[in-house]
Amino acid sequence: MYELNFITDMVEEQIVKGSLRWLANFNEIRKDYHLSEITFPIYASGSLQEKGFFLSKIFSALVTPKYKVHLFFYPSQEIDSKLLRKMILSIKGKFGADDWVFLGLVQSKPWGKDLKTAVEEVTEKNIGITAYSLASKNVLTSNNVLGRGLAKQLKLTEPKFEVFDLPNYLKSFTIVFGLSTLMLIFIALSVLRQAIQPLTILLLTFFSLILGHRVYKARYHTTLILDNKGFKLRQGQKVTAGKWSDYTDVTIYVTSKQETCLRLHSKGGVFDLPISRVGISRKEAYNAIRQLIKKENKT
Repeated sequence: MYELNFITDMVEEQIVKGSLRWLANFNEIRKDYHLSEITFPIYASGSLQEKGFFLSKIFSALVTPKYKVHLFFYPSQEIDSKLLRKMILSIKGKFGADDWVFLGLVQSKPWGKDLKTAVEEVTEKNIGITAYSLASKNVLTSNNVLGRGLAKQLKLTEPKFEVFDLPNYLKSFTIVFGLSTLMLIFIALSVLRQAIQPLTILLLTFFSLILGHRVYKARYHTTLILDNKGFKLRQGQKVTAGKWSDYTDVTIYVTSKQETCLRLHSKGGVFDLPISRVGISRKEAYNAIRQLIKKENKT
């Protein structure tokens, strides 16, 4: 169940960060949403209308269809064709033919033949289904445009967590801006006295914003990828990989900078996963990794 919780967190992060914007602009998310007798951990709603610049909004209002779009996500140890049909009937009873509905399914076990057939035989044009098995790593999609589109945009193959770290970006910007300012002062004192102008300061700030982001990505940006075998932590250009079987325990550790980490213990020492930098739930991550370590040590 802990792996399914990771996948659920990952899907929520994708929606919040706009990773599914090629499907729709999902602007409202409900958790543990009840539809008939089924509880979906994630339900997101939105539309095809653009939320960007003024001209984009005008184009969207005049050209883009005004369909309402819905995304349901359902993880489980095992899903059968009977449950899938119940989901489809509940969705059809709730929404009209002018609504687009995406349904993402994840289960721990390999797919049964009856479910595979049921997914592939979905005929509704306004309901797209993508299903992923953690055991077999296979992806199933309904045979329509919405199903194939959801499979292309919804990333279910690995739980990947990352957030934009504003303090470290500001640090990168300050470094670039400070060095650039010193260079500008040097030019003004030794070569061209008129170098310091409002326009040059503005250009310097713009340059620092861009280069500062590159420095941030190269040195500070943190990404954590988890699966049932281990993890891969990328901090800037530094990549560290580990296996759960190499560790014996996990604890919650708070650094002197008040950053929360999961400290992995092994015979050779400890290793810290900076979960507060990647926007992952402390409770879910701790419980999941603890179970994964126990599972690997038993085998």
